[in-house]
Amino acid sequence: MQLTNRSKKVDTHEMSALEKTYLPGILKGMAITFSHIFRKPPTIRYPEVKKPFSSVWRGVHILKRDEKGAERCTACGLCALACPAEAITMEAAERKQGEEGLYREEKYAAKYEINMLRCIFCGLCEEACPKEAIFLSNSIASANYDRSTFIYGKDKLVEPVTPPSEHINVFEEGYRKEWMKLKK
Repeated sequence: MQLTNRSKKVDTHEMSALEKTYLPGILKGMAITFSHIFRKPPTIRYPEVKKPFSSVWRGVHILKRDEKGAERCTACGLCALACPAEAITMEAAERKQGEEGLYREEKYAAKYEINMLRCIFCGLCEEACPKEAIFLSNSIASANYDRSTFIYGKDKLVEPVTPPSEHINVFEEGYRKEWMKLKK
């Protein structure tokens, strides 16, 4: 029984004296090696040269605010349902008297956490959000040795009310605030 029509004849001819020394094969291999020496190297020298990211790069999450500065998230939970890695957890709460400027709707996310170790940066949370509250930014998740620092809460996710004067990574924002306090 033959499964495919692909068949390759094996070359069983007698090798010549030159082929028995393997010199033609070695010379072909050396020619390929020397041709690679004069090519442009595929690696970059990272700290000095930074590779440009793609325009569709998905970085770290940001919880957006509206034009008045109120949080857009209404804790509907669609982003958590859409997440295939189950990295998003949230707790909803009712808005209290006097908090009208802080939250857009009566219901808001009292606790919103993303486990970055589980997140696969697929962007489904961004697509599922009806209020356009969560976006994937262009910044890279910071490296750390402690696993607990990779659970980002609202303190790291919500964008600041007033944008910083220069571009600062969202996760460095907390450090910037502490530095500004020490500077004063």
